[in-house]
Amino acid sequence: MKDPISPTDTQQENRPFPLAEAREMVRELFTPKPLLYWVDFLFHVALGWTAFILTLQAPAYSLWQLFFYIVTTLSLYRAVIFTHELAHLRRNTFGLFRLVWNITCGFPLMLPSFMYSGVHNDHHKRKIYGTREDGEYLPFAVGQPYRIALYLLLVFVLPLMIAARFILLTPLSWFHAGLRRLVWESASSLSIDFNYRRPPAPSRDRHNWRLQEFTTFLYGATAVGLATAGIIPWRALLLWYLVAVLMFLLNSLRTLAAHCYRNPGDRVMEFAEQYLDSVNIPGNALITPLWAPVGLRYHATHHLFPSLPYHALGEAHRRLAGNLSDSALYLQTSRNSLWDALHRLWHESREHHPHT
Repeated sequence: MKDPISPTDTQQENRPFPLAEAREMVRELFTPKPLLYWVDFLFHVALGWTAFILTLQAPAYSLWQLFFYIVTTLSLYRAVIFTHELAHLRRNTFGLFRLVWNITCGFPLMLPSFMYSGVHNDHHKRKIYGTREDGEYLPFAVGQPYRIALYLLLVFVLPLMIAARFILLTPLSWFHAGLRRLVWESASSLSIDFNYRRPPAPSRDRHNWRLQEFTTFLYGATAVGLATAGIIPWRALLLWYLVAVLMFLLNSLRTLAAHCYRNPGDRVMEFAEQYLDSVNIPGNALITPLWAPVGLRYHATHHLFPSLPYHALGEAHRRLAGNLSDSALYLQTSRNSLWDALHRLWHESREHHPHT
């Protein structure tokens, strides 16, 4: 029996989306609130690193240590996700915020902002979204189910790969042009497609991005050096790894739930198809933001209006869901929960490959 709210309904896809009406409803929500950005980010990054220290000091394998570990991960995860906002904020704005974000979050977690800028913006281009040029898209729904499981298992090696990229490959690439090109193309993007090749960096950004790369190398090399010298315990690096694994796991689950991933990548999708391929999970106001922080539970709304700041997405969703003259197409993207979105994705994959 066909799911009554499945976005594969051709009749729904062919309905015109009331984009002009929707834009008018949210037109005064596009201005970001700097104070909210600062308070939200600084609170969570400070809480995260404080809980990190408390995790190291708590009795080993105690409930307190587990509690502080979870607080560390959830707080730093929310802080890290602000990189999504940095990618969408207008160029030459929030300069101090970008710097503080990198110093307190991006560099120590080895996820500097250049790893996301550009790559994510391409994901929102209508001629790139869902195609093979989109580094943030894989056709999970039409691929074999094991690819979904493999994607989740990668979280255990991703932190080690990122550490090796900055601590080892960064200095080596300074002395070998071919390695330098390989590192940039294949190891400088927060993408989910390992076949993605990043195009050359715009000349206006090269100096800034090289500085970010060098600083991340310094952070990582210093941490390893301090541990080797016995100044900080090795278990601090182990905790960094464990926090990174859980953050990547949460983000991977969120990423799987963010889209329907139905396009094999061989064609450009129409606007309605692209929207219906994205997912909103309003969920619970207390629980859902823990795994989809900084507005990302409204991912379909975000794809409608990528410039909306994260703090406006909830209000935009309420207005569009309740006040559009024809909200049926808009509501097609809603899911009841993370489990609901993941179950649908897995079920579609199994339907395409029933004997695997």
